[in-house]
Amino acid sequence: MKAGGFSFHHPVAFWLGSALIVAGVLAHMPMFLMGRHTHWQMVGMPMTAEMWLGMGLIPLGLALACYGLMPRIAQMRAALRGDAGQLHFHVADGVPLNREHWKLVVVLVIALAVDVMKPATLGFVMPGMSAEYEISKPTASLLALFALTGTTVGSVVWGRIGDLFGRRAAILLGALMFIGTAICGAMPEFEWNLAMCFLMGASAGGLLPIAFTLMAETVPAAHRGWLLVALGGIGTSAGYLLAAGAAATLEPLFSWRVLWLLGLPTGALIIFLDRYIPESPRFLSNMGLAHEARAVLRRFTGDAAGIEREDAAHPAPPALDEQHPVRGARALLHGRHAPISWGLLTCGVAWGLANFGFLLWLPVNLTELGVDPKAASALLAKSALWALPGIAVVIWLYHRWSSFRSLVLFIVLSTLSLLLFAAMGALGLRSEALTTAATALLLTSISGVIAMLIPYAAEIYPVHLRGTGSGVIAASSKAGGILGAGLGVLGFFSHFTLSALLIALPMAVSAVMLWRSGIETRGHRLEEIQAALSR
Repeated sequence: MKAGGFSFHHPVAFWLGSALIVAGVLAHMPMFLMGRHTHWQMVGMPMTAEMWLGMGLIPLGLALACYGLMPRIAQMRAALRGDAGQLHFHVADGVPLNREHWKLVVVLVIALAVDVMKPATLGFVMPGMSAEYEISKPTASLLALFALTGTTVGSVVWGRIGDLFGRRAAILLGALMFIGTAICGAMPEFEWNLAMCFLMGASAGGLLPIAFTLMAETVPAAHRGWLLVALGGIGTSAGYLLAAGAAATLEPLFSWRVLWLLGLPTGALIIFLDRYIPESPRFLSNMGLAHEARAVLRRFTGDAAGIEREDAAHPAPPALDEQHPVRGARALLHGRHAPISWGLLTCGVAWGLANFGFLLWLPVNLTELGVDPKAASALLAKSALWALPGIAVVIWLYHRWSSFRSLVLFIVLSTLSLLLFAAMGALGLRSEALTTAATALLLTSISGVIAMLIPYAAEIYPVHLRGTGSGVIAASSKAGGILGAGLGVLGFFSHFTLSALLIALPMAVSAVMLWRSGIETRGHRLEEIQAALSR
C-alpha cells in the first residue's frame, strides 16, 4: 500500500480482475442488441456462447480483484485483534471542516446515491418484467424477496470485509459487483434475474454501512453526527430520484432491461471516484501502518506531526472485554457493547416490520378505515411530502441536542403512531384528518429512525469492529423486512389492529433498551466513546 493508502496491495490482480468483469458484462451486449428487433423482448432466447463465457469471467474477475485488495495476513490479524500500535486523533478531531472533508462528503453522497438507485429500480422493472416473463404478482414479488435477502447477507459480509480489507477496498468490491450484476438486463429467463438480484442486493446492502463507517472515522468529532445523518438522508433521496429519472427517460426507449444495465456505468463511476476516497486513517493505524495513516491525515489536517501516540492526556481506547475476550461479530453481543447492540438490533427488526410490512399494506388497510382506494394513494403521497421536513429536524436534534436521545425519541414516536393506528382500528374511527395525521407521523418517525440507526452504530463500535457492527445493524432492518414480507404473504397485516400492536411492542422494547444503555456520541471523539463504554 502506498503512503496515503491510494494504491492496491496487488494492483495487477485488481485491474486484471476489473477488466475481466467489464469484459464479462460486455459479452452480453450482442444478445441485448438483438432485442432491438423484437422491441427488447428477449424471453425464451437461447443463451449464446459469449454469454456463458461472460458469466464465467465475472466471478473469476471478482476473485482476482478481491485478491488484489487483500492485505497481508499479518495485517489482517492485527486488524482483527485491534491491538496494533495506534495513534490518537485529537488534532484531526479538532480541525474545522475543509476542502478535503467536503470532497469526501460529496463523493460518498454520490456513491450512496448509486447504491440506493440499484435496488430502487426494482419497483420500476416489476411491471415490464412481469409482462415479458408472463408471471403473476406473487411470483414477481420473489424478486424483492431475493433482493432483501441479498442486502441482509451483504450488510454482514461487507462489514466484515471492511474491517479486514479496509473501508475503501469494501467500497471498490461493491462497485465491481454492481458492474457484474448488470448482466441481468440481458437475461432471457426469470430465474437468472432472481440470482442476479440477490447478488445486486448483496453489493448494495454492503456499501451503505461501509460509507457511514468511513465517514465516521474521517470527519472531525464536532461535525461527525450531523454529517452522517445528512449523508443518509441526501444519498437516499438522490438515489430514488435517479432511479425514477432513469425509468422515465430510458425505459420507454429500451424497456425495463436498461435499468439493470446501468450497473455498468454507475459502478464504473464509483471506481473512477475512488481516487478521491482515502482509506480510513484509523483503520490504517489499527493495522500498524502508522506512516500511511499519517500520510492520509496530512490531507485533512495539514500537520501530520500533530497526530501523536498515546499518552496520559490521550490514552488509547480500552480493550473490548479484558476478562472474557471475544473475537469477530460475537464481540458485538457480549461484554460492553452487548446492551446497545441488542437494543439496536431489536429496533432494526421492528423498523423492517413497520416499513416493509405495515406500511406496504397500509393502502389496503386504509380503505377499511373509510378511505377511497385512489384517495389512499394520494394520502400516502401527501403524508410522505409532509414527512420530508422531519429529516431536517432529525439532523438538528442529532447535532444540537443528543444522538441517542434523538434516536429514542423517534422510536417512541414510531411506537405512538402504531398505537394510534391500532386504536383507530379497534374503535372503528373513520376520520380522514386523523388518518392523515397518523400516517404522516408514522412516515416521519420511521424515516427519522433509519436516518439515525446506522450512523449511531458507526459511532459506538471500536475501529476493528466498526464495519462489522454497522453491517449487522443494517442487516437487522433488512431481516425485519424479510420477516414483514413473509408475514404479509400469510395475511398477517390484514389484521390491522393486531399487526400494529405487535410491531409497536418491539419498537417500545428497543426504546427502553437504548434509553438504559445508550451512550452520548455528540461532539465526542471516537476514542472517548470507547473510553466511556469501559466505565
